[in-house]
Amino acid sequence: MTKPKMSGSKAIIESLRMENVEVIFGYPGGQVLPLYDELYDADIRHILVRHEQAAAHAADGYARATGKVGVCLATSGPGATNLVTGIATAYMDSVPIVAITGQVPRPLIGNDAFQEANITGITLPITKHNYLVQDTKDIPRIFKEAFYIAGTGRPGPVLIDVPKDTQVETIEFEYPQEVKLRGYKPTYTGNEQQIKKAASLILKSEKPIFYVGGGIIFSNAAEELRELAECIIAPVTTTLMGMSAFPTAHPLSVGMLGMHGTRYANYAIQESDLIIAVGVRFDDRVTGKISAFAPNAKIIHIDIDPAEIGKNVRVDVPIVGDAKNILKSLLKFVKQEQTKTEAWIKKIAAWKKEYPLTYKKDNFLRPQFVIEQISEICPDAIIVTEVGQNQMWAAQFFNYKNPRTFISSGGLGTMGYGFPAAMGVKVGKPESTVIDVAGDGSFQMNSQELATVVQEDIPVIVAILNNGFLGMVRQWQELFFNRRFSSTCIEGSVDFVKLAEAYGALGLRAKKKSDVKDVIKEAVKSGQPTVIDFVVEREENVSPMVPAGAAINEILDLE
Repeated sequence: MTKPKMSGSKAIIESLRMENVEVIFGYPGGQVLPLYDELYDADIRHILVRHEQAAAHAADGYARATGKVGVCLATSGPGATNLVTGIATAYMDSVPIVAITGQVPRPLIGNDAFQEANITGITLPITKHNYLVQDTKDIPRIFKEAFYIAGTGRPGPVLIDVPKDTQVETIEFEYPQEVKLRGYKPTYTGNEQQIKKAASLILKSEKPIFYVGGGIIFSNAAEELRELAECIIAPVTTTLMGMSAFPTAHPLSVGMLGMHGTRYANYAIQESDLIIAVGVRFDDRVTGKISAFAPNAKIIHIDIDPAEIGKNVRVDVPIVGDAKNILKSLLKFVKQEQTKTEAWIKKIAAWKKEYPLTYKKDNFLRPQFVIEQISEICPDAIIVTEVGQNQMWAAQFFNYKNPRTFISSGGLGTMGYGFPAAMGVKVGKPESTVIDVAGDGSFQMNSQELATVVQEDIPVIVAILNNGFLGMVRQWQELFFNRRFSSTCIEGSVDFVKLAEAYGALGLRAKKKSDVKDVIKEAVKSGQPTVIDFVVEREENVSPMVPAGAAINEILDLE
């Protein structure tokens, strides 16, 4: 059979088609012009962002919401380096994206040519793998491998750097049927003996707790988690990345743990005798002072990445594999057995009653109230967040029911993430209401994407909790730097309603509690990109709060 002949650029488009890519977020430039010329006739949607960082974040949001691999595209030099923050964000949160960058022609590489940057070297520490195309005929194989690596095992970003001359050379196109990579064989099933050991510990435990993260969501294991938690009658706490993996209103839910977690989640972890950790990495925001973390607990750690097990804490039963498969297996071993958790569940219920998530109920417009109203009016919305106080309030006060409905930058804590990520979420889930819960500082880092959502008719809603401060930094300055608010006041710097209108979006504002419901309903009903400026109490703090370096049950009283 004759193989079709085509340019390297055409081969890239065909490779993307073979991977069922429906949308690319990108920005053109000199070293990707041949590829953009092929995109002109392609049946793949291209969304022109206004900054390459937004392309990476949009691909990331698309991937988190759909479970597919997101794709972004940029030219060489500054185009490629502008992707770096988005790639690092995806890497820290294990998000499958493929970033395609242009590069100067092969004979010029290393000569400091115009808009040359060693992007494979720059991104080596923040990609799961990366490629520099050195032979045009390798393009189909490289793309096949890149999508496979990005989406399998522990997901992550893969970068492909494509010199301009390889985009115009002609090759015979043949797409590989399978991938063969020596040394890359993710484990999915889990060791049966280890699973039996874990089941034995669970059945002996009187104070077990599930501590779960993004691995539950990426492996689509939310249903298995719920079944197992209900079977052994154990509470469930999630990391920020694990939000929405377990229904917030479920009787066994104790919410998020860690620095801004619920008191009862932190108390439960510290008093537990068994932690069943699934798809988590025991990061510092969760553990606090690591030597004081869960002093009486044995630990079962389930993760698809063996490098995470034992990295930060001592583990009693390590199990490497896919969370969905392992939780199914655990359920078989414990299903017919009796657990001894009744007193434990009563104690946690008492903590929940004594230490509810709350805030001052008065006539002032407080950010927590805004989130509660969004939850009431848009209960099935996908919530995307920026980073800072807005992120924590969105985690604490929205009632999440289904996985992939809370999307946020966890590991890197990237300001400016939420709005472009929400754009990617809405493209991937057009039937869903998508709301970016934003701070006035974080939103301004990528507010230029209002042009993109208007031009491309992507009706996301931005809910700005506008306190005129870089709120989380201000909170730390209040608590630990004697209220010396150094370079954190940004009050009155932008009229967000006029900004939205300048881009052709809908701009709304709420200054009183009585305004909140009406503007949310108007935004949803409008069906167009909307920015809502909620002018909230300026010095409201996120509570609870554990100081950095303290044990997670050493909680500050901020009332």
